Amino acid sequence: MDFATIIQLLDSTVRLATPLLFACLAGLYSERSGVFDIGLEGKMLIAAFASASIAAVSGSVWVGLLAGIAASVAFAGIHGLASITFRGNQLISGVAINFLASGLTVLLGQKWFNLGGRTPSLEGAARFEPITLPFATALADVPVLGPIYAELISGHSILVYVAAACVPTSAWLLYRTRFGLRLRAVGENPAAVDTAGVSVVGIRFAAVAITGVLCGLAGAYLATALSAGFGREMTAGKGFIALAALIFAKWRPWYALGACLLFGLLEAIAIRYQNIDLGVLVIPVQFTQALPYILTVVILAGFVGKAIPPRAGGQPYVKER
Repeated sequence: MDFATIIQLLDSTVRLATPLLFACLAGLYSERSGVFDIGLEGKMLIAAFASASIAAVSGSVWVGLLAGIAASVAFAGIHGLASITFRGNQLISGVAINFLASGLTVLLGQKWFNLGGRTPSLEGAARFEPITLPFATALADVPVLGPIYAELISGHSILVYVAAACVPTSAWLLYRTRFGLRLRAVGENPAAVDTAGVSVVGIRFAAVAITGVLCGLAGAYLATALSAGFGREMTAGKGFIALAALIFAKWRPWYALGACLLFGLLEAIAIRYQNIDLGVLVIPVQFTQALPYILTVVILAGFVGKAIPPRAGGQPYVKER
């Protein structure tokens, strides 16, 4: 494999890991506050549909992005009401959100555009275009560093850079601010936080809202940057892969980046190589395409070390009187 091929593979890895990273960080905020959320898939899907639909109608990708975030936050609000206010089962609420998004996107897409659940193809200002960073063209011919800067670092849509910036921002927010301390404490011992006079409900709703925003960014990226429109079930299990990456990362932002890049690399390999010839053995395309999902099952089965979730995760908080 030559250097140019490696750069192209890593470039694809970054693009494919971006929605996973958004969703993984979204799950991190929610689960750190004690609210398990397996509805990431549904929120990404409804955000992808809303962003692509509004971008197609308005002709502006930024309006579409806001619509995608709003749709995702609305679904996050439903999950918050069910699991925080009404103290319902968080897993059932997440499953219901996934089913609701799956059916609603197809129904609305068919009624609105009559294209079998798809939206029209996005063009021009209705899509996020790649951004060329300063001096990328001039430095492209510099050996080694030039291709890395011009092809790997430069040339992505703005949401890729936003996703990258979310990692240090999340680490700072969780470990260096009062809000982050309270959020982590709510996920571990909500009764102690309540005794200190901090609203457990308020912190958990704030975390769920952040989850909605990040899932909205993930869905909008899928429909308006990585693709040129919405297609039925286009998230293809990325929400569940992000949950596996979150467990793999043990609920830490920087580890989440590494886990998502690993999943992105496996997906990039599956797309680029149909069959991998090892000399004595040819790995079929079906196996490479299944690699991300196989790794997901392996992680969820607990074969990648011990991952301890927040102690109050999945437990509705009842204030003692």
